Amino acid sequence: MTGVTLEKAVKKYGDMQVIHDVDLQIADGEFAVFVGPSGCGKSTLLRMIAGLEETTSGRIRIGKRDVTRVDPADRGVAMVFQTYALYPHMTVEQNMGFGLRMTGHPKEEIRRKVAEASRILKLDDYLKRKPKALSGGQRQRVAIGRAIVRGPEVFLFDEPLSNLDAELRVDMRVEIARLHKEIGATMIYVTHDQVEAMTLADKIVVLRAGRVEQVGAPMELYGDPDNKFVAGFIGSPSMNFLKGVAEAGAVRIPALGDRRVETSASLPAAGSPVWVGLRPQHLSVVTGDTLKRDIRERLGGVSYEYLLADGEERIVVETREEEPVAEGERVTIDFEPRHALFFDGRTELRLR
Repeated sequence: MTGVTLEKAVKKYGDMQVIHDVDLQIADGEFAVFVGPSGCGKSTLLRMIAGLEETTSGRIRIGKRDVTRVDPADRGVAMVFQTYALYPHMTVEQNMGFGLRMTGHPKEEIRRKVAEASRILKLDDYLKRKPKALSGGQRQRVAIGRAIVRGPEVFLFDEPLSNLDAELRVDMRVEIARLHKEIGATMIYVTHDQVEAMTLADKIVVLRAGRVEQVGAPMELYGDPDNKFVAGFIGSPSMNFLKGVAEAGAVRIPALGDRRVETSASLPAAGSPVWVGLRPQHLSVVTGDTLKRDIRERLGGVSYEYLLADGEERIVVETREEEPVAEGERVTIDFEPRHALFFDGRTELRLR
């Protein structure tokens, strides 16, 4: 197996640039996840690595090879798409071995590789079935198996779980994580679901508008985001952001009755706008008169309480309390200042 390197990778469609000078290093055997909102360029970037989209400028390396202008079939990658793309008239076994048959591999080699992929993916009981007799999760495992038998240097996944229901998505997440652990291949995975990114990745690449916002391990991005966008995108529910005003050594939060939060962060000039970021689990609802209780989502072991400030700022609080919520009741929130993150109100960059 081998790693992937992008150097100043650019993609343009005519005069419209959609990928902007991406520099990225994905190590041998690493599981990297491209994540970001719809339209951020994550699938385009993946397709550039696969060779399905031409790279306008810059360089793409797989291992030591420059593959920027190499045909997709010669790049040593295998791609698993959102749609399963299985041949309906073929059995599972035939679908998995089809690519090798087309390239003239010996029958015994095909049988051996299909058997090994079937063992890894627990498909032995389904080899003689056709796709119509399989569930969505089983079909996706077959599509992954077809990639495995090719023995690629790099696996590419383009939102492979999007067509599955919630329960199957969880099951397949576990299957893909186990697959990576067993075969140790370099994998690049695209998703808009930050939960998938957090649970699968060794490295997360957060993209916005064709630019890399931050790269790092999941908990690094969660606990130490570089800007407001990353802080809000990583984590579920999203981080709360309250408007604040910089003062000497502190930030004043009007929505919380002008509460002052002291900080050692390098703040802008007094009077400048500052965003105060707070995770829902770091907040508690207490007696007060600055916020209005709206609704509560009960999810069993945990609930999320939605509060509204007078300026219609919404604040989400994670709670395990089971008392009934009186909608419209006036309350406030409390938190430890050490949990607050601060972002410049104009640039949205982290204030450290």
